[in-house]
Amino acid sequence: MAVWRRRGVLAGAVAALVLAGALGGAFALRADRATATASQAGPEGVSASEPPRVVEALPLLKARLDANPNAFMGAVLVARGDQILFRQVYGMADIQNAVPLRVGSRFRLASISKQFTAAAILKLQDEGRLKTGDKVCAWIQPCPEAWADLTIAHLISHTSGIPDVMQRPGWGLRRVTPTNLTELTEDSKLYPLRSIPGEKLAYNNAGFNLAADIVERASGVPYADYLKATFFLPLGMTDTGLGDTPDDGKPIVVGYANLREGLIPQNRPNVSVVEGAGALYSTLDDVLKWQRALHGGKLLSAAAYAEMTANHAPPVRPDETRNPDRHWGYGLFIMPLGTEVEPAFTDRQIYHTGSWSGFRNLATYQPDSDVTVIVLSNSYYQREEVLLITQQALAEVLGRQIPERLKPREPAGAVPAGAR
Repeated sequence: MAVWRRRGVLAGAVAALVLAGALGGAFALRADRATATASQAGPEGVSASEPPRVVEALPLLKARLDANPNAFMGAVLVARGDQILFRQVYGMADIQNAVPLRVGSRFRLASISKQFTAAAILKLQDEGRLKTGDKVCAWIQPCPEAWADLTIAHLISHTSGIPDVMQRPGWGLRRVTPTNLTELTEDSKLYPLRSIPGEKLAYNNAGFNLAADIVERASGVPYADYLKATFFLPLGMTDTGLGDTPDDGKPIVVGYANLREGLIPQNRPNVSVVEGAGALYSTLDDVLKWQRALHGGKLLSAAAYAEMTANHAPPVRPDETRNPDRHWGYGLFIMPLGTEVEPAFTDRQIYHTGSWSGFRNLATYQPDSDVTVIVLSNSYYQREEVLLITQQALAEVLGRQIPERLKPREPAGAVPAGAR
């Protein structure tokens, strides 16, 4: 996992690069933010007919983000139900070309994409075209003998036992080589299982790639086309799609890694290698539309949604170290994520994170109060900032004490349990 950079280090790197050549864009961003009128600052609903506007109706969150604008680069949206309470951006979409972020900027979602694949499987189940309990070998032939007991449910719950794509020999070359779902499926067949399906958790992109291949086989159309026709078009998600380059020519913001030389653009996303696990791009408003539809019962049957958000984690094994509070759903995690910050709060959250090619994201939903928080960052080494901002925002809406820091890691060097 990545080594984290604290606020001061990131602020210095951003400031250096801005002074080196992006001052004009930074000043343009601040001017753009200053043009928000009093009427724009109030809560608003999601509208497909209006361009997204700045909303800053959470004063504590606004004060914290404005106090050190170089500490975070990305976009933040907070909503209670359909009412947007906060929608704002900080920093640059393209530092080298002095392009500031806008509230309608497109970000790569990375592993937030997994819930879309899981939802596609469950939608097909609702339509009677497959079942999550189907054997994978019923859909993929020829099939390795070791996969005889492997089910679709195992693929989307990280319990398949198939070695992840990032843990295989030659990952460095595979990472940058364009591919497709058929090739990824054939590649997965080459490796023996690392555990019996259903017996052990192991965070796994390969399972979601296989699930996306099954979506194609069950629906009879390419995976990207199925998502567009089934989810994006009906929901009005006009800025969401799959792949390295959008078909409509509108850009995706540049993702950056904070390296020794400063913020370095990551210009080889090659999301084809994670087509079912992390290939989507989207905007704040489109992700909110998705969250409202998914958690509001507009996409799946009640039974399918209950299955998606159930805990599919097997019992903890003697050789495992696992946070027992985190439940593993299909493409989603469920836990009181506020226990990862201080002061802590214990409201249940349904969420997922994402990291790929210069991006760090977290989208979380608090079901009891119907609150959504979406934080999308185009700076890879911002996991701590992204986690803290989501919890500060949620705490303010819920009336909890505002967290000031992350909970210390125990043991030293461990990844925060909810922030993978």
